[in-house]
Amino acid sequence: MNEHNETKDYNPSRKREIIKNILIIFLAVMLVLTFFSNTIMNKSLAEISTESAMSGKLTERVRGSGVIESNQSYEVKIDGNRTIDTIMIKTGQEVEKDDVLFTVGTEDSEELTTAQEALIALELDYQKALLGVNEDYSTENQAINNARDDLNTAIAKRNNAIANSGSEEQALYNYTSNKSELERKNSILEKLQSTIVAIDTDDYSMSAVEYTENLVSLLNKYRSAEEEYNSAYTLYSQMFTAVPEKTTDSATEETADSHDIDSLQTDLERKELARKNAQNEYETAKSTIRNNLVSQLYGVENDIETLNGYIAEYEASKNSGAGMSIEDYDADVLAKQHALEELIAQLNKTKSENELLSKTNTLEIEAKKKELDNAKEKIEKIKEKNSITEIRSKYSGVVSSINIKPGEETVPDMPIAIIDIAEEGYTVEITVDGEKARKVKKGVEAEVVNNWNGDVTAVLSEIKNDTKSGSKNRILKFSVTGDVDSGSMLDLSIPCGSGNYDTIVPKSAVHKDNNGSFVLIVNSKSSPLGNRYFAERVPVEVLASDELSSAVQGNLNAGDYVITTSSKPVNPKEQVRMKDK
Repeated sequence: MNEHNETKDYNPSRKREIIKNILIIFLAVMLVLTFFSNTIMNKSLAEISTESAMSGKLTERVRGSGVIESNQSYEVKIDGNRTIDTIMIKTGQEVEKDDVLFTVGTEDSEELTTAQEALIALELDYQKALLGVNEDYSTENQAINNARDDLNTAIAKRNNAIANSGSEEQALYNYTSNKSELERKNSILEKLQSTIVAIDTDDYSMSAVEYTENLVSLLNKYRSAEEEYNSAYTLYSQMFTAVPEKTTDSATEETADSHDIDSLQTDLERKELARKNAQNEYETAKSTIRNNLVSQLYGVENDIETLNGYIAEYEASKNSGAGMSIEDYDADVLAKQHALEELIAQLNKTKSENELLSKTNTLEIEAKKKELDNAKEKIEKIKEKNSITEIRSKYSGVVSSINIKPGEETVPDMPIAIIDIAEEGYTVEITVDGEKARKVKKGVEAEVVNNWNGDVTAVLSEIKNDTKSGSKNRILKFSVTGDVDSGSMLDLSIPCGSGNYDTIVPKSAVHKDNNGSFVLIVNSKSSPLGNRYFAERVPVEVLASDELSSAVQGNLNAGDYVITTSSKPVNPKEQVRMKDK
């Protein structure tokens, strides 16, 4: 009975069913693990971002910061000791020319009273001197000017009548020609005047070369002879002033000294003669050339006067003077010309008669006038010093410092304020590595990084050595324009030059260790479950860099993907996973 029950409990088919279920579950688990193995493995890999290397243009830059300084400052000073009442400005304030900077107290001055009394006495002496002089030719000059105007009017009317008798085309042609000729004559007049002034002042810098002939070389010859004479005179004078020491052979020495003095005197006389000859030659040539130029000047002035008459004639009303014949106009012109010549001759005669008498009086009057002017100038200076209540700015700019307080007294030559002259510009200096400095050139414009308003420019004006002992750095000096203040900081980015490169990668992709610079690129390998990605180290040499990119050289081509960021450190040959985009 028991044996039958044990046989009944043991069922082979049930056992096979259990084994089958276990196999199914095992296979299902293996299938799931196989299917998700790639995903599970990827979760443990470093997640990376990549960018492709490319070819193109890159501009290398150097960055630095410096303090802005003014190119030129104006020191506000007050003559004498004055008490400051009010300060009208503050540091950093913009001021314009003639703006009030300070107010000061006024003071009474005995010096002013004394100077005014002296001025009254000088004015009386000057007026007395003028009473003895009667050389006022204003009436005669006015009569001559009126006669000249009458003559020019008559000439214009006559020429107008002649012009109206011909064609309008011819009249216009004559008018245009006269205008052109007038311009040419005026140019000649300016050259003649400037050359005459140059001859009178011995300064030929503004003279016309075509009129000076050989005056410059003669002047140089004279000056050279003058210098040689002065040198010889100095040696000659020194020989007389020198006191030789007494020796036993004094007679021989005196003979030698006498011989030297005679030789120097002969040389001095020869050079003095050469100087006089050079001076006479220069003065004679100058006088001759000047007289010639004056004659030419008078001729050109007459030509200009005539041309002005022709031009006025054309521009005048063509109907003026209707009814008069050409002969009548000629007679009128001749009569007015005679009247003008008579007035000029009479004035010249009067001047000649009074010239000798007036020379002495003129010298006396000029002396008294000079004393009078000096006295007036002295009074103005005293008034300016003692009566000014407002100290104004001589230039426009920005107040950089104030060195005094209300109630304090000024000290002569002590600047009470300093104003940076904005129109003279500002400079900023930055210190950079010597190797980087070799890549920049003067004249390049730097990018102002903290230029928030966009109105500041900085141009490299000078490259100089750093004066610190042992320093290999260079100092870059920039000219700065725009809305800036002295003492503020400026951040600059300076382009070092642009170039085309075969391989450019993001700056974040370049790394450096003991073996040098390198990048990590991504290589892909196919597998039954898809592509797998591995990091590979590629040594590179950095050729140039800017803020974002670097140009490199190595076993790297445009189009290769380089690793820029990763979720954790990546070593060469490690498997990585690409960041989902």
